Amino acid sequence: MSAALQQRPVEQLPPTPRGSLFRAELHRFRARRFIQVLAAVGVLVWAVAVVIGLLSFGEPTASDYAAAQAQVDQILAENNRYREECLQNPEQFAGPVPEGMTAEDVCGPPLTEEDLGGVESFLTKAPFDLAAAGTGGALGFAGLASALAFVVGATWIGAEWSTRSIVALLFWAPRRLRVMGTKLAVLVAGATVFGVAAQVGWLTMAGILDAAVGLDEPLPEGFWSTLLQTQARGVLLVVLAAVLGFGLTSIVRNTGAALGIAFLYVVAVQLVLGGVKPSWSQWMLGTNAVALVKEDGLTLYFYDLVDYSAQNMGEPVQYYLGHLQSGLLLTAVALLLVGIGTLLFARRDIH
Repeated sequence: MSAALQQRPVEQLPPTPRGSLFRAELHRFRARRFIQVLAAVGVLVWAVAVVIGLLSFGEPTASDYAAAQAQVDQILAENNRYREECLQNPEQFAGPVPEGMTAEDVCGPPLTEEDLGGVESFLTKAPFDLAAAGTGGALGFAGLASALAFVVGATWIGAEWSTRSIVALLFWAPRRLRVMGTKLAVLVAGATVFGVAAQVGWLTMAGILDAAVGLDEPLPEGFWSTLLQTQARGVLLVVLAAVLGFGLTSIVRNTGAALGIAFLYVVAVQLVLGGVKPSWSQWMLGTNAVALVKEDGLTLYFYDLVDYSAQNMGEPVQYYLGHLQSGLLLTAVALLLVGIGTLLFARRDIH
């Protein structure tokens, strides 16, 4: 008598909840050791910067004013001595004097203390001026945070390729476009928090310096509105930098290669080529990053292009790079890199 073998029915796995992938990726993002170390180092550097600021700013003493005044007097004396020699023999300093011009016209007027910016410009210690440093500090914090965000975005996807964990992830969530979209959404959320934290850090630092060693003067009208708008654009720059790093690394599949490409771009394209062809700087990422966050945009001077109009004869061509134009360019480049990386991820074989 033969026993009938019954095949055990295959147990069908329950469908994965829609939000579980996002929660899992968000947990992995928060648990990454690199991001935790980066946050700890950032807090430490911020604390050191606050201490340095407290020691650098302050109310100048009488000896500080005396030293600054002595430096101003020395500069004025040397300039006046040079001017007296020029008045006695202008041909020796400026060549033949044109007809109709006097020695005073050639040698120029005497230098004054106001021309040097006053004694306050030569003080080694001065009170912290929140009105003057507000938007500049926001720009500096945004630049530093965006550079770090680029590295975070690159390592966020680069670590998946170096450890091959992306292969294991696809066994659980096989739809590649959904995986890439989820990772990008988590990165954007994390970069937004990082950018906001950087700007809050600047506000906290500026508040401490202003309360401890700041000027006892009211802030100008519209200061907070201008500062908050600058900080909002700074947060946007941080997010775009993270997406740029993510997109570039998705294409090359290696964090080191992506960081190397970024370094070569800054050195070879932004610095070298930008110096040789200033008229191309309007299309460069670094220039547009500054123009995006800077309070009034950025005015570029194209020294390789000369304006021969009647009003600006011989002057370099000026070009205004505003917030909207720079933001659109950075967004377009970031989306292009992410699109290419996503397309390659969806089509290429993964081993």
